[in-house]
Amino acid sequence: MPRILLKIVLFLAVALFTSQQAVPAFAEERATREECVEKCRMAASLVKEVGIEETVKRIMDPSGPFIWKDSYVFCFEIDSGIMLAHPQVPNLIGKMTKGVKDKNGKLLFVAYANVALSQGEGWVDYVWPRPGADHASPKTSYVYRVPGENLVMVAGIYVD
Repeated sequence: MPRILLKIVLFLAVALFTSQQAVPAFAEERATREECVEKCRMAASLVKEVGIEETVKRIMDPSGPFIWKDSYVFCFEIDSGIMLAHPQVPNLIGKMTKGVKDKNGKLLFVAYANVALSQGEGWVDYVWPRPGADHASPKTSYVYRVPGENLVMVAGIYVD
């Protein structure tokens, strides 16, 4: 096999493997509320240990602990609403999220920020389509403010 063809085949194999690892939304096993709490708190403590840049890298790592079963952690700034890490929708990174609404018109990131600012942590209920679905399903997400920071960690589960 010519050397260039071998390189292409290896590249495609790695890309296919990586993309399959990064899509836990199709996993059969469901995450739990307790796991959402644990993972958000773990991500928040990492900010203190290694800084936000390294934490973002770890949140985005498809084989890391923040993408599991059918859930994942994402992180955004409270005040600006700017997304810092989202392993399922990486094109949101760097974008302001304050205008994102669920199918019923609920401003999700405003709700997340309100919980983070008023309580420090809590749950936000809303409706959101499962990956690949065209209808919205009930979902709840745990919101955890990184203590002393302008950052929120969020992880959610479908409840139907």
